[in-house]
Amino acid sequence: MASEVDICNSALNMVGASNIISLTEDTRAARLCNQRYEFLRDSVFRSHPWNALLRRAELAKDTTAPSWEYASQYQLPTDPFCLRVLEVEGESDGVEYAIEGRFLLTDENAVKIKYVARVTDPNEYDTLLIETLSAAIAADISYPLANSLGLQQQMNAIFESRLREARFTDATEGTPDTIESTLFLESRL
Repeated sequence: MASEVDICNSALNMVGASNIISLTEDTRAARLCNQRYEFLRDSVFRSHPWNALLRRAELAKDTTAPSWEYASQYQLPTDPFCLRVLEVEGESDGVEYAIEGRFLLTDENAVKIKYVARVTDPNEYDTLLIETLSAAIAADISYPLANSLGLQQQMNAIFESRLREARFTDATEGTPDTIESTLFLESRL
């Protein structure tokens, strides 16, 4: 079973630092991990439509309409928290919308979305997503921990490599949605 501490310890091991027992312990490594974990997690989550984080929802119409351009606004999901709207039902048929703050604005009377959720339980993450998140943390904390620009550059390269591998593997699961994704897959062969 993975935990936030396990993910951070993987990152710490990559940079040659000692493991931590909790994110709240009084060590430099734990303080850095505690300070950066959520920001880096959400950044990695927003960078790709990870299958493990996809959710669908029908949005509730807000009682207040936008002041101009669109007729209605809908509150984005909070449980689990919506990090990125990927698709609005009917978008391919011309449904127009805009994201402003925590609202989706549109002229539609009902809205269904597919989105990237902020999933906080690491046990729901794919193995490659965990490895990518660990590498992102290692790249981010390597300089503050080791004071080595060379190590930071090495960790950034590892992160980029893991991110590419994880995105490719994640993107090739399931039936391709469009001709573009089919062409992408064929170009990778």
